[in-house]
Amino acid sequence: MTRVKVSVLAMVAALATAAPASAQSIVGLDVLRTWNLVVLGDLTSSSEVEGRTFVGGNLNGNSSNYQIRTPEPSPYNVTGLTVVGDVNGSHKNLNGGSGAVVGGNVNSGFNLNGAPQTVKVGGTIANTNVNQNTVTSGLAASDPSFLVNLKQQGSLIASSMGELSRTFGGMSSNSNLTISGNRGTFDARPDAQGVAVFNITAADLDRIGEIKFNLNGADTAIVNVTGANVTLNDNFLGGTTGLGKHVIWNLVDAQKVDATTAWGGSVLAPGAAATTGNYIEGSAVFGSLVQNGEFHLGTYVGSYNPPAGPPGGGGSPTPIPGEAAGLFALGAIGLWMMRRRRHAGA
Repeated sequence: MTRVKVSVLAMVAALATAAPASAQSIVGLDVLRTWNLVVLGDLTSSSEVEGRTFVGGNLNGNSSNYQIRTPEPSPYNVTGLTVVGDVNGSHKNLNGGSGAVVGGNVNSGFNLNGAPQTVKVGGTIANTNVNQNTVTSGLAASDPSFLVNLKQQGSLIASSMGELSRTFGGMSSNSNLTISGNRGTFDARPDAQGVAVFNITAADLDRIGEIKFNLNGADTAIVNVTGANVTLNDNFLGGTTGLGKHVIWNLVDAQKVDATTAWGGSVLAPGAAATTGNYIEGSAVFGSLVQNGEFHLGTYVGSYNPPAGPPGGGGSPTPIPGEAAGLFALGAIGLWMMRRRRHAGA
């Protein structure tokens, strides 16, 4: 083997070793299919989430409960609770063998209920009885890629949700909201893909107190709501059951969201600081959240994916920094070898 080949192989090996292991590429509507609640920043909670939870910042607040029911199966390896930052405040209850991954410190402590669980912590963990569970701490120090990958996952989800919200917000309406007195009727007219789109304003929601939803067979009904301040305080005629699986309220401009009644449908508000006081049935994405109400299963299960594009536009995995760095390195080495051959033959 020539010295050139040996050098190239050594360079490839070094680059492969230096690049961190890749994080999961969960983007677009797969985020809503995977998690019951996604908070891109800090979550302060005194309530519960029936399905899986992702927190991109810190988890704070009083005692709260996670994965108290069995969520929809997922093709991804996702625990019941994922927190990129620290876990603070009172004890957090993990249920049903859900497990947890935490990038920082668990200062509050966990109560690990039900089947044996696996908990992975980047920093320290306090006030937790391990018993039959598997609890590993100090991972950020022993494996630098642990925290790097977790932060990459949080960044990818954040950019993906912003792009998805903007993509939905740019879609043309094909369905209508009819307001009669205090009642607003959403009459879906799905296209050939089974997608119904409504474009309304926050003021339209403020005009009504009761919502009736006619899905009419729609796989996915997207309700784009414009306005910086959005209040979700309407009652649902016929109840909320099943709406979260097919209805997405896209609060594309929202900076502040107040949800005070039981809400039917998944909520996409990646730029909003939100407060909840009652339950939301469906998937939910917020910029930050003060949670005083529950999040119920009935998460998005529609088959629709927007056209492929930047991260967030579709449901397909996209390369993340570690993978991209490796591909770039191989390309650069290939170009260097071609130039060397040309030079040698000149």
